[in-house]
Amino acid sequence: MPRKSRSKSSSIIPILILCAAVAIWVYDAYSQGKLSRFFDPIEAPAAPTTTGADKPAKESTSTSPQRIGRYDVYRSCTLASDRGNDGDSFRVKLPNGKTEIIRLYFVDTPESAFKTYGGGRNNHDRIAEQAQDMGGINSQEAVEIGKKGKAFTLEHLGKTPFTIYTEWDSPFNDQRYHAFVEISYNGKPRFLHELLIEKGYARIHTKGAPMPDGTSERKQEDYLFDLQRTAKSNKAGAWAF
Repeated sequence: MPRKSRSKSSSIIPILILCAAVAIWVYDAYSQGKLSRFFDPIEAPAAPTTTGADKPAKESTSTSPQRIGRYDVYRSCTLASDRGNDGDSFRVKLPNGKTEIIRLYFVDTPESAFKTYGGGRNNHDRIAEQAQDMGGINSQEAVEIGKKGKAFTLEHLGKTPFTIYTEWDSPFNDQRYHAFVEISYNGKPRFLHELLIEKGYARIHTKGAPMPDGTSERKQEDYLFDLQRTAKSNKAGAWAF
């Protein structure tokens, strides 16, 4: 029995020596970085950083149009600068930052200046037609009304944000879209096209459409003629000549 015990003990010694040697080698290799990739914890890749410009182009709820009946409704619109801005047609900035040219339903304000275009064309015949429709005033008087209509529109659109109702229809394919425009006037919401008729700054002309509240196109047109008769009685705008 004692012999077997000594033989077993002697056989363990080389194994211990081998284990010690391996441990020393591993420690030396790790300290030199040769085995760090096997023993160091794996780090997750850093999440990519993004700036506002890198984010997907997604329109927020606050800038998305509301849908009322047939119309897209954009609130908090503002007037955008454009050399073509006039009494019934103007560039607006939508809540999402885009700009579009809006043309009013139902009304046409006279031209605000006599113009000559390329090829010898001009707007003189159009002004004469507008003058005739606004009580038979002369062309110069029509232009003066056009200037007043333009000033009225741009002043009130420039005061406070406004709301537009549009189907994005462009009947002349000229990137001008018909719309109803609702502004704040004397502390109350009013439609701009109605005010222009009430003030005698526009004629009832061009495309009409049902109102956002469901009022038919015909009833709205009748209402505009009522406003025009009142403007005549009050000698407002063009009806003062």
